Amino acid sequence: MRRPVTIKHVAAEAGVSLQTVSRVINNGPNVRAEVRERVTAAIARLGYVPSIAAQRMGGSRSYLLLALNDRDRTIDGWRSGEGTDWVDQMLLGGMLQCAEAGYRMIFELVDTHSSHVEREVQAAISALHPDGVILTPPHSDNPLITGLLVRMGMPFARIGSTAQGHGFAIAMDDHGAAKAATSLLLDLGHRRVAFVTGSDEYALSGARLEGYRAALSERGQAVDPDLIGRGDFTFESGLAACAGFLALDDRPTAILASNDQMALAALKCAGTRGLDVPDDLAIISFDDTPIVRFSHPPLTAIVQPIAAMTAAAAKLLIRSKAGDADLPQTMILPFDIARRGSTADSPAGPGS
Repeated sequence: MRRPVTIKHVAAEAGVSLQTVSRVINNGPNVRAEVRERVTAAIARLGYVPSIAAQRMGGSRSYLLLALNDRDRTIDGWRSGEGTDWVDQMLLGGMLQCAEAGYRMIFELVDTHSSHVEREVQAAISALHPDGVILTPPHSDNPLITGLLVRMGMPFARIGSTAQGHGFAIAMDDHGAAKAATSLLLDLGHRRVAFVTGSDEYALSGARLEGYRAALSERGQAVDPDLIGRGDFTFESGLAACAGFLALDDRPTAILASNDQMALAALKCAGTRGLDVPDDLAIISFDDTPIVRFSHPPLTAIVQPIAAMTAAAAKLLIRSKAGDADLPQTMILPFDIARRGSTADSPAGPGS
């Protein structure tokens, strides 16, 4: 079996030091053109692929980004078998963007509710020495975590957060998305539109609720508190909220849920009560993870650009580490609505 080519082989082939090879790999200064050409030729002849260790030798960059996700929610979703592919899409976007720049992304789970959350984050950073940190909700708006990163001088990006503060903020227009989804249901003739919120720990939950309220207000409709159900992004919370809606004497004819799990719970509630979707009850979801395309009927959903948000976060951190100062501190990515079989005209008809 052929032994892997290392930086030592390249140095010997080119007749230079390990540090010189590393400076060439990292496009560093203080390397004569003739030496750079010799090292580059040796790399090509030997088919050498630079390792992170070799890249680190050349300067201040580690070529690693650290992504932090909430431990409890992630593990609970995996263990129950009810998780969605939100994490998969997040990893895909970040890892592909890192690969383009010769970086790697490491994924760590941290308990946002732990009294030792700062110690957990600091331990991960001390072990890995990343060039930047990507925070996913609810870490994105956890002041203990963001405050620690500021004190450490660690660049970071906050996915799903538009709050003012340090770090790059990358989010979807959650207010606009909820407003558009509610408006779609109103356009279809629904006048009793219910809304299932997300967890209050997530800033985006409040933005979605306000978007729902704004759509109703623009149509001259009062917000009925009975049609707002408190959820926490779990299937069980969606069941509880939707059961409450459907027990009302004047039940809703449409439900907008703040994520796919709670929308699937609405679909189950409708089925247990003998209601047809979409003829008796229309349902719209947030996120559009693949699971909603295989429900019966497939769910209409707000398409959240999960992979694109993580890719944008990774790109901003990498460019920042490279010295690019002309970078946006806030990025709002566009959403879309995927129309499927769970939405139709209200029983009273459109415009009623």
